[in-house]
Amino acid sequence: MARIRRILVAVKDTSSRSLPAVHKAAQLARGLKAQLELFHTISEPVYIDALSIAGQTVAQLQRKWRDAHLRKLERLAEKLRAEGTKVLTTVVWDAPPYEAVVRQAIRSKADLIVAERHASRHIAPWALRFSDWELLRRSPVPVLLVKGRGLYEQPVILAAIDPSHSFAKPAKLDSAILDEGSTFAKALDGSLHALHAYAPATLDVDRLDVNLPNLSAYIEAEAGTQARASLERALKGRDISAANQHLVAKHAVDAIPDTARKLKSSIVVMGAISRSGIKRLLIGNTAERILDSLSCDVLVIKPAHFKSGVARAKRGIQFIATPMVV
Repeated sequence: MARIRRILVAVKDTSSRSLPAVHKAAQLARGLKAQLELFHTISEPVYIDALSIAGQTVAQLQRKWRDAHLRKLERLAEKLRAEGTKVLTTVVWDAPPYEAVVRQAIRSKADLIVAERHASRHIAPWALRFSDWELLRRSPVPVLLVKGRGLYEQPVILAAIDPSHSFAKPAKLDSAILDEGSTFAKALDGSLHALHAYAPATLDVDRLDVNLPNLSAYIEAEAGTQARASLERALKGRDISAANQHLVAKHAVDAIPDTARKLKSSIVVMGAISRSGIKRLLIGNTAERILDSLSCDVLVIKPAHFKSGVARAKRGIQFIATPMVV
């Protein structure tokens, strides 16, 4: 597992007095001995007439706005540096924001993106394209989506794995989820738990005697036995006590939020495979469907060699015509 050396923090509002994503990222950076990069993208379009009214060139306008945001990030960075955190600051003109964050993460070779989640609740998250969903979906870099405000205090890290591959996730993704969960637990002086959710009413067998008495109970028992064996194989050689291993006979959409609440988890680590087109509209993404049900932070991991599809070139400043008054 690659060490986390650089953490990119997406700062949505440089004027905000409450920046939990920044402070949690700084806490992680200190625990991991990593470098922090505070990043802000200016994505607001500019009315073309604003240039002539202000008597500025495009370059002057870009520099003025960029410098104003950079000064705010630097003030924040100085406080973090005083606490012993290595911090860089970056401001660019780029849009949309989620693409800008992915581009910067790739450009700066970040190992982790930390972003604060939009506060609004999404009724049908798998059918929407808000920045937080798109960042999760398109980023090849692990994303920690911050929902809680307080700093971590010996946090419970819940790694949600799928060793039976019910959601067609690659086998190596479970290992990556557990590795990242272990890294976070060590950096934050927390504890790592592992969860395997499985459907109790399904059983993958070649031959099944439908005339067996109590067939339903038999199927549930056998499904549980197979799920337990899968979990044990996935955790073989890992330092996770039996008390921290959780086998839940529910769909992951219900089991993950329920277990996280029961354990008072601070972070849930899960894997995601990006779907597109009609499959994404109808099936959705398990990570997206669960996100609204969780009150804690979520760390989303992608399979190795995932391709985001985000163009490498920045879009730069965007102009729009001034509305005509008739």
